[in-house]
Amino acid sequence: MRDFSNVHILNHPLINHKVAYLRDVNTNTKVFREIITEVTTLMAYESLKDVPTEVVTIQTPFEKVEQRVIKNDSVAIVPILRAGLGMVDGIFQLFPTAKVGHIGLYRNEETLNPVKYYCKLPKNIEDKVVITLDPMLATGGSSSAAITLLKQHNCKKIKLMSIIAAPEGIEKLASNHPDVEIYVSTLDRCLNDVGYILPGLGDAGDRIFGTK
Repeated sequence: MRDFSNVHILNHPLINHKVAYLRDVNTNTKVFREIITEVTTLMAYESLKDVPTEVVTIQTPFEKVEQRVIKNDSVAIVPILRAGLGMVDGIFQLFPTAKVGHIGLYRNEETLNPVKYYCKLPKNIEDKVVITLDPMLATGGSSSAAITLLKQHNCKKIKLMSIIAAPEGIEKLASNHPDVEIYVSTLDRCLNDVGYILPGLGDAGDRIFGTK
């Protein structure tokens, strides 16, 4: 895989430890969902370190002090349906007032291209840092299409967070959107012949929602 300046592989020991449980076929739905939230929060600490801030005056027990805080209403979360929903609570742990939009895509079985079936975005999203959530960056088709859609809504500052990625997905997304910062906790080996990441963790949506 080529080196891309906009791709960040976190590879943190705490995250790696939790990803081991996500991979385990014996991890039940409740625990899987909780760990997805935990990993997302850990990733957000790194990936959102440049959110907009402003200076306010705070009264301590002893004196007034100027303190830098995150600018109000500056972050929006956009999960890609349906698996991206599992990552939302992890962002809420740090940004409980963040606005949430949703993008739904399905794959056309003839062209294999992603097709939009739902899009609902927060008001004034173009003025916010937009965090796109997709736990598995496999081919990169859905994530790339979702980001293209956000750009059509004039979003200027977009980030993507994925828990596990394949090199093929990173190549596609980073090439199509070099202006988007991509944060991945774990880079896996490759895709299999039906587009699943190896070694991966299976279908994230099915495991989050207990549908398989």
